[in-house]
Amino acid sequence: MCGICCTVSLTTDLVKAYCQDAINLRRRGPNSSHELLETDFSHKYSCFFSGHVLHLRGQVTPQPLQDRNGNIFLWNGEVFGGVDVPDTSNDTEVMFQHITSCDNEHDILSLISKIQGPWAFIYYDKKKHNLWFGRDFFGRRSLLWKFGETPKEALCLTSVTEFNCEDGIQWHEIPAVGIFKCNLSSCVKLKSIKLTLYSWISNIKEEQLKTSISNDLEKFISKIKHGGGRLIAPVTLLNREIPESLPESNHQAPSNHVSLEDLKMLISEVHKSNADSFIKVLSEAVRKRVLCLPRVNNTLTSETKLANVAILFSGGIDSMMLAALADRHIPLCEPIDLLNVAFMMQAQKAKTQKCSLQKKHSTTFSREDDAEAGKYTSPFDVPDRITGKLGLEELKTLNPRRIWNFVEINVRPEELKQMRHKHISQLIQPLNTVLDDSIGCAVWFAARGIGMLKCNGEMKAYISTSKVVLTGIGADEQLAGYSRHRVRFNREGYSGLLEELSMELGRISCRNLGRDDRVIGDHSKEARFPFLDEDVVSFLNSLPLWEKTDLMLGRGLGEKLILRIAAVILGLGNSSVLPKRAMQFGSRIAKMENRNEKASDKCSRLQPDVTL
Repeated sequence: MCGICCTVSLTTDLVKAYCQDAINLRRRGPNSSHELLETDFSHKYSCFFSGHVLHLRGQVTPQPLQDRNGNIFLWNGEVFGGVDVPDTSNDTEVMFQHITSCDNEHDILSLISKIQGPWAFIYYDKKKHNLWFGRDFFGRRSLLWKFGETPKEALCLTSVTEFNCEDGIQWHEIPAVGIFKCNLSSCVKLKSIKLTLYSWISNIKEEQLKTSISNDLEKFISKIKHGGGRLIAPVTLLNREIPESLPESNHQAPSNHVSLEDLKMLISEVHKSNADSFIKVLSEAVRKRVLCLPRVNNTLTSETKLANVAILFSGGIDSMMLAALADRHIPLCEPIDLLNVAFMMQAQKAKTQKCSLQKKHSTTFSREDDAEAGKYTSPFDVPDRITGKLGLEELKTLNPRRIWNFVEINVRPEELKQMRHKHISQLIQPLNTVLDDSIGCAVWFAARGIGMLKCNGEMKAYISTSKVVLTGIGADEQLAGYSRHRVRFNREGYSGLLEELSMELGRISCRNLGRDDRVIGDHSKEARFPFLDEDVVSFLNSLPLWEKTDLMLGRGLGEKLILRIAAVILGLGNSSVLPKRAMQFGSRIAKMENRNEKASDKCSRLQPDVTL
């Protein structure tokens, strides 16, 4: 994982480049930082490149890379398939060798189409004066741009920005709709940036393409080539089969009470076969993401062994599945960090919250738990903390030999306000809604991994050492996990739900992934998304909708049905039937702010002039 940046000037004047002062870029890549200025005096343009590396594969490879022909490459990504990267090699070097061997644009597009994994890149082809850049199909790595009003700073590309926009020009996320090419020689003659977009050949990207290329961008994008014949989507098309009539569910469970037995009664041979196949493909996605990293020396005692992998953990079905599958592949000698974040509640709210949740999950609480709860209620006993602890017990039962580090990350109002002002608001930009603020803050504190850990019966301070953070994003978007999916299904049936799910994957880059990459990367850690592995998405896309989810069933059962059945097969318990709970509500950050706000409102707390 890296922080990359490039500033383009349509003059040969040496100007102060944005990326020279980008502290946030260096926070993303602490292992190596280098800069490179490329000036073409005959064609009268210059480019400033900056690369900051977090070492995860092979030998530490400083960026930007430059070959003897003057080509320059910046890469922020992981190759998990499609292009062969030997275990001892660095994927940046491998990709640079491949891309510099391409003879024409069709070869470049064909190469890009093969890559499986998250990426954002910038490539300068010196001979042809072309600057190529873009993000992967899902937009799992952040890349921002702004277009200058003067030739001196005509274009800037960067993984993450700062607030100091003295020129008043807004940053925007580069839409993950394809790959962009800028011919710098032509731009000098035009005295303006002009881009060619090679869009993905994909139905789910068509709508995003229409909304992303706004009036502000039309003057810069002179050509749109739909795939150029070669930029093919890395996932199969969504199965849009619709039954002639709605099938009757085998078991109608009330929406306010769903048990593990209800779920087990639903499992048919078809369900089990699909779930077995799903486990296989998701397990492989997790394997690639937990083994593809340098491992610290774990010859220490069991109390001091270090974790290499962490999971954003709420105890819900998504994070439980990731933990159970990670346990299959991570060496047993290594702990796994379960990062659980909670925002402080007022005392009375905390007491009410804990009593309510204990009643809801009464079958999983012992008498000792009830007695202890009566004596003391923590202001951090938010819903995700309680379900997280329950999930921890399930994981201990699943593999009692594993060291499961349940990291309790407690955030007080004053620290939230301080860190939002100092770091988080800059990282969330250019997104700016109340929802972005809530999720961005929750993810930032969780990924930081600073909290408390119970050791030998005592709570001690703990800092997660993992460089890789697994997150369950993508499960709800593909398996109808959100309440809006149920609303759409109730109103329009399968056809409406299919349209909603198709839209979800098309817009996930601009709604979630760029923001989450910037927020997690700020801690010199890399976000990895197993549910968005290309093979996982292709498998789920291949199934008829009713074999993945059944929204005629109640909450905690019908949504993400295939995932819940897979969890049962893996041996998980009551976590298999927990209903979806959004992170901002489960962590209770949403309760700390103005309750009259709507999620889509512009958030005043994210503005640069907000002071402590």
